[in-house]
Amino acid sequence: DWVMTEYKLVVVGDGGVGKSALTIQLIQNHFVEEYDPTIEDSYRKQVVIDGETCLLDILDTAGQEEYSAMRDQYMRTGEGFLLVFAVNESKSFENVANYREQIRRVKDSDDVPMVLVGNKCDLAQRAVD
Repeated sequence: DWVMTEYKLVVVGDGGVGKSALTIQLIQNHFVEEYDPTIEDSYRKQVVIDGETCLLDILDTAGQEEYSAMRDQYMRTGEGFLLVFAVNESKSFENVANYREQIRRVKDSDDVPMVLVGNKCDLAQRAVD
């Protein structure tokens, strides 16, 4: 019986850096203009990776600090992470290191797939180069 491989991806970063816009762009191929702070949303998309059809299970997380209890849980179950910061907000870039450390601590491993994403590159005012 053939079972499709599933990958659990988690999108983390400060509030307002564009995690949801990035996720929705990936899943639905359109850009969301309005900002509506996320508590937690889950999306699934069938993709082809290295010639194999598989399922991406993408968790779009809350950037707000008050949901930190949920954070350990999704960091435990996530298999790959997108660490998102906004290029016009240097603090969000500095905080990426905290997310990275937290993921490594929760998973008790230095070998966790992570991708650093500099978002909002279309904006004129940059704070991170």
